Amino acid sequence: MTIIPAVPELGSAGITHDDMKFFFPDSQDQVDPSFDFETETRDEFRIRQRNDRYAHEIFAQPPFNGILVSKAIVMGSGESSGKYSLPQRHRLLRLGVEEFFRLPKGDERPETMGDCGAFSYVKEEYPPFSVESVVEFYEQCGFDYGISVDHAILAFHSEDYHVDPELDPVPAEFVKRQKITIDLARDFLKLSQREKCGFVPVGVAQGWSPSSYAMAVNQLQDMGYEYIALGGMVPLKTKEILSCLERIQQVRRAGTRFHLLGVTRCEQIGRFRDYGVVSFDSTSPFLQAFKDDRNNYHAPDRTYTAIRVPQVEGNPKLLRSIRAGEIKQEVALKLEGACLRALRDFDRGKATVEEVLEPIAEYERLYDGKRDRTASYRQVLEDRPWKQCPCDICRTAGIHVTVFRGSERNKRRGFHNLWVFYRKLQRDLGLLEQRLVLADAR
Repeated sequence: MTIIPAVPELGSAGITHDDMKFFFPDSQDQVDPSFDFETETRDEFRIRQRNDRYAHEIFAQPPFNGILVSKAIVMGSGESSGKYSLPQRHRLLRLGVEEFFRLPKGDERPETMGDCGAFSYVKEEYPPFSVESVVEFYEQCGFDYGISVDHAILAFHSEDYHVDPELDPVPAEFVKRQKITIDLARDFLKLSQREKCGFVPVGVAQGWSPSSYAMAVNQLQDMGYEYIALGGMVPLKTKEILSCLERIQQVRRAGTRFHLLGVTRCEQIGRFRDYGVVSFDSTSPFLQAFKDDRNNYHAPDRTYTAIRVPQVEGNPKLLRSIRAGEIKQEVALKLEGACLRALRDFDRGKATVEEVLEPIAEYERLYDGKRDRTASYRQVLEDRPWKQCPCDICRTAGIHVTVFRGSERNKRRGFHNLWVFYRKLQRDLGLLEQRLVLADAR
C-alpha cells in the first residue's frame, strides 16, 4: 500500500495553496438592492444584469473561495434550455467569467471553475458536448480550472463485484459510462495541452464502487492528471464517500489532489482533507433556504424554519382554491397583509410573539390546513437569530430574512446561509481565527 502524506496544514505564512476551497455553483442567483420590503416594489429603471447583486457583492468578503459555472447551465443541454438568456450567454463569452461576475480583484478574488453539468444530461446515451466545444468554452471564458466532459453513473455498491463475475457481473451501462468518461478525459487533456490553454485541466473519475473509483483515478493519473474531480457522489452517504476515499488512497500518488463534485459534509472536512481532497462545490446551504421543509435559516449552531407568508397573487395553490370558490380572495389578501404588518411590528418591538403567531396560524390554516408550524415559528421568533447575526443580509433585511416569501427574501436567506456555512468551514479548518487576526492587522 502506498502511503500518501496528508495535505499540508496551515503554515505561518498564511493560507496555503492546498487548504480546502469551497466553490459555489452559479445559477444566476442575484438579489435586487432596490427592492423595498415594506411596499414590495423595486426601482422601475432596474436592469437585472447591471443592478442586481451576486452573493460575493453583498458581503465585505466573498462567502466562498470560488465560483463553478456549468456549460449546461449557460448553454442548456437536451431538453433543458439552461438558466442564461441569449444576451447573457453572449455577454459571458465576450467579457469572460471574471468581468461577467464582477469578481473582486486582488487576493480576495474567488477562483473560477468550469464544468459540463453531467446530471443535466444523465438520461442521454452520450454527453451532448464535444471535447472541442468544452475546451473552447473554458478558454473563451477564462476559467482558472476546467473539468473534463463526463457521464454520470447513477448507482453505487458499497461492496465491489467480486464474488463470481459470471453470476454477479458489473452492469454493462456502468462500464460503458466509465469508459466514456475516461476516453473523454484523455482527449480533453491532450487538446488543452496542445492548445496551451490557460486553465488547469481537471479529470473526472466516475465509479459505482470504491474499487471502480480507484481504478478510474489510477487511469487519470497515468494520463498525467494531478487534479481529479470525483463525480456521482451527491447521493452517497458519508460512510460510502469515505470508503471510496480510503480505497482511492491506495493508488493516489504524491501531488494528486481531489475535488468533490456536489458534496457538502462540513463535519467530515478534516477527514476528507487527509485523503487529498482540497476543494468541493455545493448549492446545499443556498437551496435549503427555500427548498427544505424545515431547515431554512442557518445559525452557527442550529437551523430554523422560515415563516411562511405566501403571496396570494403568486401562489398557484392559493389561486386554484380562489378560482374554485373554496377561498375568498378578499379574506386571503386581508390575512396576508395582517401577517406582514405583525412581522414588521415585531421586528420594531411593537408586537409580542403571540400577536404575530395569531394571524400567521390563521393564514396557514387557510392555504394549508394540513400543516401546523406554530411551534417552529415560535422558536425563531423567540430566539430572534437575525438580531444576533452580524452578516450584511441580516443587518439590512432584518426579520425579512426569516420570511419564506418571494425570491428577494428567499435568495437573501440563501446568501446568509452561504455566509454562515463558509464561516463554519473556516472555523472547522482552523482558518477563521487567522482570517480575523489578519483582517485586524490590516
